[in-house]
Order: sequence, then C-alpha cells, then structure tokens
Amino acid sequence: MTSSSNSMPPVNSARRVLSASLIGTTIEFFDFYIYATASVIVFPKLFFPASDPTSAVLQSFATFSIAFFARPLGAALFGHFGDRVGRKATLVAALMTMGLSTILIGLLPTYASVGVLAPILLAACRFGQGLGLGGEWGGAVLLATENAPPGKRAWYGMFPQLGAPIGFICSNGGFLLMAALLTDQQFLAWGWRIPFIASSLLVIVGLWVRLKLTETPDFQRAVARQERVEVPIGKVFAEHKALLALGTLGATATFVLFYLMTVFALNWGTTALHYTKSEFLPLQLVGVVFFGLTIPLSAIVADRIGYVRTLILTTAGIVVFGLALGAIFGAGTTTGVLAFLVIGFALMGFTYGPLGTALAEPFPTAVRYTGASLAFNLAGILGASLAPYIATTLATSYGLAAVGWYLAGAAALTLLALLAMNRGDDRAATFVPDEVV
Repeated sequence: MTSSSNSMPPVNSARRVLSASLIGTTIEFFDFYIYATASVIVFPKLFFPASDPTSAVLQSFATFSIAFFARPLGAALFGHFGDRVGRKATLVAALMTMGLSTILIGLLPTYASVGVLAPILLAACRFGQGLGLGGEWGGAVLLATENAPPGKRAWYGMFPQLGAPIGFICSNGGFLLMAALLTDQQFLAWGWRIPFIASSLLVIVGLWVRLKLTETPDFQRAVARQERVEVPIGKVFAEHKALLALGTLGATATFVLFYLMTVFALNWGTTALHYTKSEFLPLQLVGVVFFGLTIPLSAIVADRIGYVRTLILTTAGIVVFGLALGAIFGAGTTTGVLAFLVIGFALMGFTYGPLGTALAEPFPTAVRYTGASLAFNLAGILGASLAPYIATTLATSYGLAAVGWYLAGAAALTLLALLAMNRGDDRAATFVPDEVV
C-alpha cells in the first residue's frame, strides 16, 4: 500500500482538535449531570406533588429517563447532517440545542406556581437536552479520532470521554458550593437555578472554540471521493444492522454502571444510608477523580492490546463488582461507601475510555457519525434510561444485592456482545487510515 498523492492532510492542530472535543463534551455532560443531581435533591420537591416523597422521586427519575429516549432521535437527526454536511456545523448545532435547553430549565416555574404545567415544561426541556447530547457525543468522538495519527486513535478518542468526569466534577462541585453558601431554603427557592443558567457562559466558550475548526480529513476525503450517501440512517440499517446491534449491547453495561454510581448511589446514600447531600457528594467526587484518572490509562492499554479486548477485560471486572455490590455498598460505613465509589468509578473509566473509538472505527466514514451515535445512544436507552428507577425499586423491595445482580446481568450481556465484536482481530491492530489506499 502507498499513500495517495491526492490525500488531504490534516489542517487542524492536535491541540485545537483535542481541546475542542474535550471542552464540548465537558459542557454537554455538565449540563446533563446538573439535571441528574437535581432530579434527586431538587425536582422531587419543586416540580411534583409533595404528598408522597417516594412517588415524587420516581416521577423525577421518569423525567430523567426522557432524555435517553430523545438521544437516538438526536443521533439520527444530527448524524444525518454530520454525515451529509460535515462534523463542524453539526457539532455547533448540537451544542446550542443542549445549552439552550439547560438554560431554560433554570428559568422554569415550579409546581407551586403553575401546577401540572411545571413537570410538563421540565420534561420538554429534558427532551431538548437528550436531543442535543444525542448529536454531540458522536461528533466529538469523530472530531478527535478522524484527526488522529495511526496508532493513536484510542488516545485521541479518549479526550471527548474525559468530558464526562470533568463535567460531573463541575456539576457536583457547583451544587456543593451552593449548599455551602446558601441555606436549604435559599437553595430550594432560587440557588438550584444558578448552575443551569451559568452554563450559558460555558456554551459561549464552547461555540468559540468549535467555530475555529475546519472539517476532519476523513470527511474531506469522503466528499472528494463522492462517498456521501443520501440517507445515512437507511444505509446503517440496510448494511450494518449486526454491527449496530453489537455496538449497542457492547455499550449497555457502561451506562448501567455509570448511572448506578451517580444517580442511584446519590439517592440511596442520602435516604437509606442517611448521609446528607453535603456528606455524600464529596465521596462521589473522590470516586469521579478515579474515573478521570483511568480514562487516559485505558486509552494507553487500548492502543496496545486493542479497543475491544480492553473492554472485554473491564466488563468481566464489572460482573465481579456487581456480585460484590451489596456487601460493599450495603455496609453503610464511610470506608465501604468510598471503596464502592472508587472501584466502580475506576471500572467506569476503563470501560468508557476506549468505548468511543471502539464504536466509531468499524463504521465507514460516510455513515460513521450516524452509526456510532445510534449505537451509543440506543445503549443509553437499554442501560441508563430506567437504571435509577429499576435500581431503586430493586433495592427497596429486595435489597442492594438485587441491584448488584442487575448490574452483573447487564455486564454479562455486554460481555457476550464484545466477544462477538472481537473475533480475534481487534480494530486497534488492523485499522488502516482513510488516506492509505
């Protein structure tokens, strides 16, 4: 094989690409997580009838799940334009959709003011969040990986994944700061709105960075070769159904694990285990630090032994962790809770780091935005949309051990899909860049 003389060289610097992919997903996940945190400590009290606290929490979790059903729609919508028009313009549109929806949440009237209209408006804004994030993730991963040099795709692909722990730390840090500076009455009256409205500043920064980018080399070559298709989603379902199904199942355990470690853990810790939010959130933040640290470590491993092989080993660890979950978290001691959070989030980093590259690489450039985004966001429906609701119901009815079995079962299903994806020739070892013909 020889390099084509007509290939288009990368025009974005590595620093610009990696910063744009990181800052965009950081903003998107910050917006997404402040809703997740608020769905536990704010929305049940302000947006739903207060007669039954448990019912209010479950209804709040139901609105939380709406975004996950919106995300595949966002993946299809933004994926279409990402594969047809380009990665850059689509990423800008996705960021604006997510940002405006988040800002509006901070301006909504509560149940006490407008009655049942309040949760309806909240659900509509949550749908907008999901729509934007559905288009954001795939584009950010492609922005990084399609600008990566050979042998560095997992390393480049982990930068947008780092947006998850950074966004989580910023979101929970913001709520902790509000809790420290304000009384409970002030926080519930107006303080909770500040992180939502303040995200407007982050959106402006993200837009400024992304508008300075040019298209990825892979997409430019696809245009030059006239490889674009009229309806990318149609081609994905017509020619890549098996890959889409395996990618979806292969990412499912990642979502189950993360939302058990965040939304469910926060709710259970501040109710059944009797921690205050000011006591439990710092413990979660310690766990998230390990989430952030293991993402780059997982990328180094994945570039050496393969993306899918790294996911297989990590998923086996998640099965074991699920079986031990009840004993570790159920002890209720600070040491036990911290061990639960550190181990769970470290496993999360190892599964999340190479996931974007593993889902994106197998799809052809012409449908890669759509295919990778759909796989990721369909996995969100299976793994995350109802995870807090299911886990809370299982824990309340059968104890924490049942939650662990739920996680272990999801991880076993994911493990089977990853084994089918691997087939002994991982993409990390066999991938050939588009410019080589």
